[in-house]
This record gives sequence, structure tokens and C-alpha cells, in this order.
Amino acid sequence: MPAETHSSSEPLDEAGVLAVIRQHLAEILEIDEDQVVPEARFVEDLEADSLALIELVEALEEELGERTVGFSIDDEDLAELRTVGEAVAYVLARLGG
Repeated sequence: MPAETHSSSEPLDEAGVLAVIRQHLAEILEIDEDQVVPEARFVEDLEADSLALIELVEALEEELGERTVGFSIDDEDLAELRTVGEAVAYVLARLGG
């Protein structure tokens, strides 16, 4: 298979996307993954600043770009995402799920 079209694993579902976001965000913010729940608000609950969110976007683009060629998160859209759950739904939509 050509590298541009390979898929390293099965397509991600909601739980899979949440797991990816949870892992990266917990690492970036140096918090326990259990704190990263769908209803958690990035700023108010997780104390994520704009730099942390940019790091999250970069990590997601890198990891998910390996699964879906051209996966990206628009900067304008990032400002609209307030909760982990909104981020999960956004990523699923971008993945075509």
C-alpha cells in the first residue's frame, strides 16, 4: 500500500478519539487522565491555556494525520471548542465519523 493511504489501525470511534485526546491532554497539562472527561471545560476545569491547546492540536494532527491523510484542525475552529466533548465531536466530524 502507498504510504499516503495507509491506515495504522481501525477507524476511531467516539471512545477512541476521547482516549487519544485524554492521553495527549493529560500529558500536556501534567494531570491525571481521569480528569479529562467529555464535560470538562478546557479553561475553567482543566486550566488549559492557549499554548496547551495549540500543543494538543499539534499532537492530534500528528497522530491522526497518520491515520487520515490531511487531517487538520482549523485555528478558527479551535477558538470555538470549549469542552473535551466538543473536541471529540469535532475530531470525529473531521475524520468523517
